[in-house]
Amino acid sequence: HSHPFHELLWNERGASSAVVGERIWTITPALGLWMPAGTLHSGSATAGTWFRASFFGFRTTSSISDTPVAVEITPLLRLLLERLGEPGLAPSSRAATEALVLDVLAPSPRELLVQIPTSDLLRPVADAVREDPADQRTLADWASELKVSTRTVARAFSAETGASFVRWVAAVRAQHAIDLLTRGWDVESVAEQVGYRSASAFGVAFRRTTGLTPGTFRPA
Repeated sequence: HSHPFHELLWNERGASSAVVGERIWTITPALGLWMPAGTLHSGSATAGTWFRASFFGFRTTSSISDTPVAVEITPLLRLLLERLGEPGLAPSSRAATEALVLDVLAPSPRELLVQIPTSDLLRPVADAVREDPADQRTLADWASELKVSTRTVARAFSAETGASFVRWVAAVRAQHAIDLLTRGWDVESVAEQVGYRSASAFGVAFRRTTGLTPGTFRPA
């Protein structure tokens, strides 16, 4: 579906996903997603997620981006968004609050985004890794199964996802890990579930991918 207005998605608690074409963003209490008016999208959320959305008029508000973009949900932004959600907010107060939101809103370099490859060559790889993030097959293993050279698979991944195979797998694992962490799983169990041999190795990879620690996403 799509909306005739700009939309800012964020969570009070838990994790959710927004899908736009072949791109999947993870939305958390720390990272939201701005979607310009008219963006065709779908979404899903884990059980217990407190999902929030704020809407901004297409004619009265300039979009911060022509395409969907992750935004950091700072304490100040959270307070402003909560004010926008107050029932009976006067039009003048709403306009002033929306202006403040747009003043502090900025794209985040830490977006939790996975671009899904769609070619016949890479689709089996993408499906397997997303179904089981702990899959340990390497680029060479996949090349052998697909009966092509390792270089062919590597180039295809870079062209279709903008990332290397290793970075893409790490991003898929991070998205899956966030889902489990927000459900209350302990870090050790999450590490094993997404394919790391130790919690420390998982923590290093997770921080490299997201810029955050796994503990950031565990319920308080």
